[in-house]
Amino acid sequence: MKDRLKVSLLVWNLSTNDGFIRASLLKAALIRLGYEVEILGFLFGNELYGAIPLESEVYAVEGINYPSFFKSVGKILKHIDGDIIYAIKPQPASFGVALLKKLYTRRAVILDIDDWELSWYGGDEWQYRPTLKQLAKDLFKKDGVLRLPNHPLYLKWMEALVNQANAVTVHTEFLHQRFGGTFVPNGKDTSLFDPTQYDAESSRSRYGLSQYRILMFPGAPRPYKGLEDVLIALDKINQPDLRLVIVGGSPYDDYDQQLQQKWGRWIIKLPKYPADVMPDLVAAAHIVVVPQRDTPETRAQFPLKLTDGMAMAKPILSTRVGDIPKILGDTGYLVEPACPEQIAEQIQLIFQNLESANRRGIKARERCVEHYSIEAMASVLKSVIARL
Repeated sequence: MKDRLKVSLLVWNLSTNDGFIRASLLKAALIRLGYEVEILGFLFGNELYGAIPLESEVYAVEGINYPSFFKSVGKILKHIDGDIIYAIKPQPASFGVALLKKLYTRRAVILDIDDWELSWYGGDEWQYRPTLKQLAKDLFKKDGVLRLPNHPLYLKWMEALVNQANAVTVHTEFLHQRFGGTFVPNGKDTSLFDPTQYDAESSRSRYGLSQYRILMFPGAPRPYKGLEDVLIALDKINQPDLRLVIVGGSPYDDYDQQLQQKWGRWIIKLPKYPADVMPDLVAAAHIVVVPQRDTPETRAQFPLKLTDGMAMAKPILSTRVGDIPKILGDTGYLVEPACPEQIAEQIQLIFQNLESANRRGIKARERCVEHYSIEAMASVLKSVIARL
């Protein structure tokens, strides 16, 4: 008889942040509940995602296109030994694998949906209607698109199988309305992200930021994340000591380089840092900016940068998109999406009343501890698992 139940967390691609961060948060919450937890997944790139700590115990299998991918699936199926299988995202390489394991072991499967995968391909408008000739090419040519395990056709099939999971967890109202399930927030380790453990001036000095007023974006730039709107706002304000600090840069494309070429005078780019260094980095910010634009993709998202700033008691400047107003409550500064003029006004307002803004940041920290901590996640997960 085992002393503890074990949960196997399945991540479809461990080469990118395509589920690992969410899996790591769920793992932390499950460990607090006394479960043994493993993270498994496929490696579709050359190496593990940079934010995965070196000491992490992660079981990775080579990710490859069909038909060779079936061999990788067989390998990972043999390794999954959790009493509960928790699949991150309705991807064939996570949820599909979990359903296969359930088929012959009868183990319970929980599906976590932290994004609307099809939104990246046009959402409900996307259709696959090939001619017979095109279908043959897509299936049998070496570079045929249907050989890709994450092709949108397979994503659509996976969405149709969501009701085969024993439980579903989501983290935004958009996803809840679409898929049902139980709301499990993106929790933050508020003991690690604790502003009383850091001195803002010392942190700014450590990263060469002492001479600036810092707007920080602790994530990877993408067009829908609205950084262009912040940079246009900085052009409008035109005060030489303001800087937008981007931490990590984009692993997807050269978008951050495009921003640098056009607005380099306002940008300070810092490299990727391990997760346990991030609180020290965020401590250096005067304002954390999360300027999401309003797109089908962003409406489904819960930006982790919000809880970075909230946990560290920072003034947060964000947009009225998706669940962001609900997450922040009355503890942040909200503007309309894609509105640099409003962003400029709020930046100036915050710095003119920085003491008041910092008090609002303290309220954001309190809200994060109550609603968006690892402990808050654990409380909800306990009831989800009890119903299996």
